Amino acid sequence: MSVPAPFRLGILGSGKGSNFVAIADALAAGQIPAAVALVVSDVPDAGILAAAQARGFPARHIPPGRFRTKLDEEAEASFLAALQEAQVDLVVLAGFMRILKGDFLRHFEGRVVNIHPSLLPSFPGLAAWKQALDYGVKVTGCTVHLVDQGIDTGPILAQRAVPVRDDDTPATLHERIQVAERELYPAVIGALARGELRVRGRGAAGFQG
Repeated sequence: MSVPAPFRLGILGSGKGSNFVAIADALAAGQIPAAVALVVSDVPDAGILAAAQARGFPARHIPPGRFRTKLDEEAEASFLAALQEAQVDLVVLAGFMRILKGDFLRHFEGRVVNIHPSLLPSFPGLAAWKQALDYGVKVTGCTVHLVDQGIDTGPILAQRAVPVRDDDTPATLHERIQVAERELYPAVIGALARGELRVRGRGAAGFQG
C-alpha cells in the first residue's frame, strides 16, 4: 500500500520569522501533519531564512524587483516557479511584506493564507494594532484568512480575540496579539493540512481551536 505524500508548505516571509518559528515548532511537535517544502524571502538577510536553515529546511532569497510594496512581474514569476518546483500545496505568508497579485494568486487560488493583527474586517492594512488603539476599541485580536486580490479582504478562516487594556501602548498590545498569532496560525494550518477546514462564502467551517 502506497504512503500518501505529505502536505507541503511554502512559507514566504520578509522579517525575523516569529510566526514561522511557531509553525516549525508545531511541525516538530507533530501538531501539523505537513512538511516545509520551501521558505522564500524577498529580503536577503531576513531572519526567517536563518531560522529555516537552522532547522534544515530549504530556504532561498528571491529579489522582489523594482516596486516597494509588491512583486514586479519577473519577481512574481520567479516566486511562482520556485513554489511550483517545490510542489507546494499551501502558501503560508509569515510576515511577508509584499502584495501578491495576478498569476500567483490565480495559480494558488484558495491556497494562500495570511495572518493579520486585527479582527478583520476591522483595521485592515498596516499597523492594525495601532489603528485599534487609536480608535478606542476594547477588543481586537488576529485573523487567519485566505488571500485574494484585495488587501486583507479574503475569506476568514479563524479569529482569536485579544482584550485592549486601559494602560496599553501600541507595543504592549502588539506583543499580546503576536502571542495569539503564534497559537492560532499553527492550529489553522494543522486543520488545513488535515482537511478539517471548509470555506463557505466569506468564512470557514470545521475549525476547532
